[in-house]
Order: sequence, then structure tokens, then C-alpha cells
Amino acid sequence: MNVLFTLIVVVQVISALVIIGLVLVQHGKGADMGAAFGSGASGSLFGATGSSNFLSKSTGVAAVIFFSATLALAFIGSKRGPVTGGVMDNLPAPASSVPAPNAPAGTVNPAPAAPAPAGNAGQANQIPK
Repeated sequence: MNVLFTLIVVVQVISALVIIGLVLVQHGKGADMGAAFGSGASGSLFGATGSSNFLSKSTGVAAVIFFSATLALAFIGSKRGPVTGGVMDNLPAPASSVPAPNAPAGTVNPAPAAPAPAGNAGQANQIPK
């Protein structure tokens, strides 16, 4: 599945770059880069109709490929694996709130809390400033 995801991302990036290039090359209202290909000249590279039809169709094909890759990535991204719990589930619980192994539910482990260090009598649970 990871190889397929990577392949679709590569196809999407290449099609995006092709769309950018084709849009920049197309003939606009003025004489843009499309004029370099002889748009409208009968002896041009793309024939008598000019480059506008060829570039427009090529841009359309690249856009269809781009949107198809986008939909495929959205479909793959929506597939979720089994829910295993959140990040907070992996944290260790404090010793005083962990139930004893053989105790019924709702009872708390009677183990005493760790003694406070000698210099901080009464301030063991506070954050130092």
C-alpha cells in the first residue's frame, strides 16, 4: 500500500508540473509563449489550427490525471487502520491510582507514595519555580 501511495504522489506531482508548463506556454490574449510555436501559421509545428487546440487538450488530459490522482490519494487516506488507542494511553499511571492486581474494580492500591526528599518537606508534588 505504501508503494501505491508513493506512486500516486509521484504521478500527481508530475501532472501538476505538466499543467503549470502547459498553461505558461499557451497563447493568451497577447503574443505570449504560444506564439513561439507558430499558433495560426499553416506551416507550424502543430498544423494549420495552431497550438491552441493541442495545448488545450493536453492541459485537459493533465488536469484529468491530476484530479484522478487527487481522488485516489483521498480514497487511500480515508482508509483507517484499527483504533489502538490514543497517545495518552501509553503513559505510565501514577503509583497511587493503579488498582491492585487482585483487588476488585474501584479499589485503589494501598501502596504508600514515595517519600519526599529531605530538603523539600511538604512540597513533593509541586513544580519547582
